[in-house]
Parts: sequence; C-alpha cells; structure tokens
Amino acid sequence: MFGFSLQAKLSVASLTWRSWICPGTAALVVCPAGGSLRCLPSLRDLDLSCNKHLSGGLERLASHLAHLTHLEVLDLHLCCLTPADLEALIQVLPSLTALVELDVSSNKEAGGVVHQLVSALQLTQMRRLPLSSCRLSQESFTALAAAEETCCMMMMMMMASPCVSALAAPYLRSLDVSWCKVVGGRLPLLLDALQPSVILELRLCSCDLITSDLRHLADVCHRGCLSSLRVLDLSYNGSVGDAGWSALFAAGGLGSLEEADLSLRPSTSASCSAWLPALLLALPRMPALARLAMRRWSAGPQEWRQLKYGAKSRNVQLELDQNLPESEWKAAEPEE
Repeated sequence: MFGFSLQAKLSVASLTWRSWICPGTAALVVCPAGGSLRCLPSLRDLDLSCNKHLSGGLERLASHLAHLTHLEVLDLHLCCLTPADLEALIQVLPSLTALVELDVSSNKEAGGVVHQLVSALQLTQMRRLPLSSCRLSQESFTALAAAEETCCMMMMMMMASPCVSALAAPYLRSLDVSWCKVVGGRLPLLLDALQPSVILELRLCSCDLITSDLRHLADVCHRGCLSSLRVLDLSYNGSVGDAGWSALFAAGGLGSLEEADLSLRPSTSASCSAWLPALLLALPRMPALARLAMRRWSAGPQEWRQLKYGAKSRNVQLELDQNLPESEWKAAEPEE
C-alpha cells in the first residue's frame, strides 16, 4: 500500500543513460513496484534520454504512455529512435494533452517526420521543442515552418476576439534547431512563422547561416519581436559576412538578452574588426547581458581593450580563446 502511494504521487522520473532500461524495453513498461505506467497517474516529467537500448522498442512503450494524462515533459533525446518508434510516438501524442515539452533532438530519423510530429502535438501550448541534430531536410523544415505559421495565424485570429484576449500568452518559449544545416538561407521562413511568440531561447548553432539570415534576424529584432529573448546561440556560423553581424547589433531590440554565443568553429579564425564597433555601441542597449562568447574571433589589441573594458564595466563575462594580458593579445595566434 505504501509502495502504491509513492507511485501514485511520483511526478518526475529520470531514467537516463543506463538506468533500468533493457533491450526491447521489457523493463521499461514496468514501474519499480511491479505495476505498469498506469500506476503513475501523477507523472509530469519523464526523462528517457540517452538510452540507446530504447531503439526499436518505443512501439511497445507508446501504448503505456497514453495513460500518463498529466505528462508535461517527455525527453527522448539521443535514443536512436527508429522510424517505427517515431510512428508509434506520433500515434500517442494526441493523447498527451498536457504535454508542453517534447525533446526528440539527436535522433537522426526524426528529421523526416517532424511535420507529422508537429501536427500531432497541441502546438499552441508547447513551450520547448528541441530539434537539434535531427537531420531536417529542406522539405521537413519548410513543412515545420508552415505548420507553425498556420498555428500562429489561428492564434492571432483567436486573440483578435475580445472573448479570448487572455490567449496572448506565448505558446513557444524555446527553439533549438542547432546542427540542422538546412536552416541556412531559410531562416526567414522560421522567424516569420514565430512572430506572435515570445521566444526566450533561440539556438542556431552550426546551421550554415548566411548574411541574409542575420539581416532578417536583425529586422525581426528591430521590430521588437525578440524583445524577451534571453539566450541567443549563433556559434559555428562562419559563412555570415561582416554586414550580417553589423546589422544584427545595430538593430537593437535585445534588451533582455542574457547570453550570446558568437564563437567560430574550432580550427577556424576570422577578424571581427568590421563589426566590433557595432557590438560596442550595442552593449549599453543590452543591460541584461551577462555572458558573451566570441571564441576564435580576432582583432587588434586596441579593439580588444575596448571590448574588455565595455564588458567589464557592465559585468559581462567575456569568453575569448585565452585570458591573455592585453599586451599579449596582438601576439596571440588563432586556435588550431
């Protein structure tokens, strides 16, 4: 009786890495006290991430997930999910009406079914939907943007009604499409679809972004659409030209930004002298900024001194390649 009481009240279950998941998930559908997932009616957070043995067995688990009517967070990242696993997940998602976070990142097969995943979700209530390292194709990325745009249009129509003005709350707070190369050159599709949202976290690491992508991002910032953004990851996007970086920092609209990562990929280096003045001018307009990463960028000693002074005077943690004395910056070589 005591065991059942504990099970009924359990709200968080973290079963990552080697926990107690065996091949075929035979052990997964049984909870610690010997019952099925039905004995966990209060479960709100289920973390099965990094369990490669889950691959090929999620189909057996899916029918049990449907009983978790209060489940809000489901983490399946890095589980080597197969197409059959993902199909089973898609079938059960409509039953998870309380779900606000779904993480299928680092599952390469997920990129091909992202449209079906999004269509099966209660998208208007989703807060986080990480899709990094999912091998998004051009078709799936376009479908994702189209699905979000349709959802956003529906929200705008609802918000226009005086009877539902309270629906102005954000439906998505975090978006991570890092390592999805297809985003490069197509970022406007995604940004335009997210216009009614209040995004707090935007991660675009290693997306092959180009100058026009950052120009469009700058326009979105200038219009105030990302005024609540706290985390911006633009690292490993070396194809962006000076004009793109300059436009972003000149645009303004990032007053809530707390963390920004502009680092280049290891074994690369480039000069930031052309756009560093725009960044220096932008610092006073980013009062919340606490961390700025600029690894592998190079500049002259005077420019570094200005940046270091600007960061220090605002208590910004500045991450460069090495914490060298100012007198040695000029002699420092790019990281290999």
